[in-house]
Amino acid sequence: MVSSDFADRPHKKLVLFDVDGPLTPARQAAHPDMINALRELRKKAVIGFVGGSDLVKISEQLSVAGSKAIDNFDYAFAENGLIAYKMGKPLASQSFIKLLGEEKYKPLVNFILHYIADLDIPIKRGTFVEFRNGMINVSPIGRNATIAERHEFEAYDKVHGVRAAFVKVLKEKFPDYGLTFSIGGQISFDVFPTGWDKTYCLRHVEDEDFEEIHFFGDKTHPGGNDYEIFLDERTIGHTAQTYQDTIDVLKKLFP
Repeated sequence: MVSSDFADRPHKKLVLFDVDGPLTPARQAAHPDMINALRELRKKAVIGFVGGSDLVKISEQLSVAGSKAIDNFDYAFAENGLIAYKMGKPLASQSFIKLLGEEKYKPLVNFILHYIADLDIPIKRGTFVEFRNGMINVSPIGRNATIAERHEFEAYDKVHGVRAAFVKVLKEKFPDYGLTFSIGGQISFDVFPTGWDKTYCLRHVEDEDFEEIHFFGDKTHPGGNDYEIFLDERTIGHTAQTYQDTIDVLKKLFP
């Protein structure tokens, strides 16, 4: 039975959103139309976000007029749900480094940095490996790239397959690490223990017994970081490349 926290919602359904794409342009703030749509949806159903980024970055995109992102959603899942909140209160968390261990982690990062150093791409900026609680994020161009540089690299990557080739090498080099490599966003890919993809967040809502769980993602193709949760039998998946796509589908689902 759905908990009393959500007794006021006429639909006992959960709607989860990937952040970049379905809610906002990559690493940019949400459009007012999307914020308004979420406010209206929250009157009808339970809503949550699930992003691969850390909570600080997601909050920059989804905080509105001084309010906290975790207060604007019923569920807040950063780093695929390894950092989780329900009704603004923290849930149990998990750690990538504790599971993998320093002895395995250091060779992995050393190899990644050497590979990027030898990589011939048009530009490189900074922060090529970003350590997060539940994963590492690897960016051949560097996460300090500007919005324009992100767009340029995304177009370059579609032609040259830089990230896909990088992932292929890592899978071959570290086959016994039990890791998943997931390409998402414009400039990077995530590395995390197998099973710690976005389906991880679903364990936080198992006891709620929602009638339906809808998920909106943009990278829903094989190898994309929304693929596993998009296809999961517990969810109803929707592909949304932009917030306008999301709003259009929500109008049909919750008229």
